[in-house]
Order: sequence, then structure tokens, then C-alpha cells
Amino acid sequence: MKLDVLAFGAHPDDVELSCAGTLYNCYMQGKKTGIVDLTRGELGTRGTAEKRDQEAKKAAEILKLSVRENLCLADGFFQYTPESLTRVIEMIRKYEPEIVFCNAIRDRHPDHARGSNLVSDACFYAGLVKIKTMYDGQEQKAWRPRAVYHYIQDRYIEPAFLVDISASFDKKIESVKAFSSQFFDPNSSEPETPISSKQFLETIKERAHTLGRIIHAEYAEGFTTERYPGVKDVFELM
Repeated sequence: MKLDVLAFGAHPDDVELSCAGTLYNCYMQGKKTGIVDLTRGELGTRGTAEKRDQEAKKAAEILKLSVRENLCLADGFFQYTPESLTRVIEMIRKYEPEIVFCNAIRDRHPDHARGSNLVSDACFYAGLVKIKTMYDGQEQKAWRPRAVYHYIQDRYIEPAFLVDISASFDKKIESVKAFSSQFFDPNSSEPETPISSKQFLETIKERAHTLGRIIHAEYAEGFTTERYPGVKDVFELM
């Protein structure tokens, strides 16, 4: 299945927290979207890998994703190796996305920047015909996405552009709440973490609202770029 947009996250819920509104915007525009999680988030203080598998599936249904896969790399311990790079290249060639979203270029969690670099480089190498990969017994064709955009996560990074997610913000929050083991749940007996409080969910809303005000929208998500984006029509800019 060819996708229009493929989002990668080091952990299940990275994408939901950072760019779920943009992904749902794409779905509403008739685009095919998907997520590839690098790990199962098995080192998380709350929940289990099995629980997060179920939550990721629920979030995928909320966001109307065409596909969601997990590479099952080791949470906290995955590295930039030929093996992990090849796994990501296989996903890019399998789904042939026009646009790839990936983790923030730097962040509080070390996995985020490492995953960001891994996916970004894989997008380039996936376009080299001399790198051979196989999937389901068949040799894959080279494919390079048109653009790679990095979403913004825990640490604030100055965005290169903002996406109006006012129409999809409720879906974003619904997809985040699908990860009930990780975020605020008044009925949970799990240990408290920096992201499990009710206040944390409020910070997501406030950040989106603050970014939205910049472009005269109610809510927005920000991205950084690896090259200058271009438009043919200045009226496409807000």
C-alpha cells in the first residue's frame, strides 16, 4: 500500500503527542496515512509492552490510519546500526510515502533524537539503488520521500512552519488519551510520572493554542525542516 504520509516515532504515543492533528488533517483531505513505531515502549514506568500494543491499535483507529507497524527495536537501547537502518529503509520502500514525519531533532528523552537521526538518514539511503533490501521475499525498489519534517516534542524548538489543527484537535487529544496507561487516568493505580498528571494534558492544549495564535488559528502543531519548503502560490501561506 502506498501512503501519502508516514510518521515514525521512537515510542508508541510520540506521534500522537506531537503531530496527530496534522495526520488527521491529512486523512480529512483524503490522504493515506500511517505510523511506524520503532519500539514498543517497554521501558516505560507505567503499563506494559502488551498494553501499549493495544493502546496503539486504538489510537490508530481514532486517527483513521491506513497502517500501523512496530519494528520492535529495543526501547532505550536501539542504536544507529546497519541492521536498524535497514529496517527503517524497508518500511520507507514498502509504503513509498511522499512525506515523512519523524522525532524531534533534540529532546529530553535520548531515544527521540537518536530515532530522529536514524529515520532521517534512512529516508536518504532508501533512494540509493545500490542498497538492496528484501521484503516478503521480493527485492524492493529504491524510494526517497519528497520531504522529511521533524515534529516538536517535550523540549521547545523554534518551528520552521505551523499547521492549523483546529479542526482535528479533538481527535488529537482523543488519540493521546487512548494511551491510558501513560497519561492521566483518575482510576489508575500506576506510579506517577511527569506525563501522567492532568496538568500535562493541559500543557499539550496550551502549547497548541499558543502556536495557533501565531497563525490566527485556535490550535497548531509545529515542525522543523531539513531544507527550505517552497510554494507556488503565496496565497497558500497564512
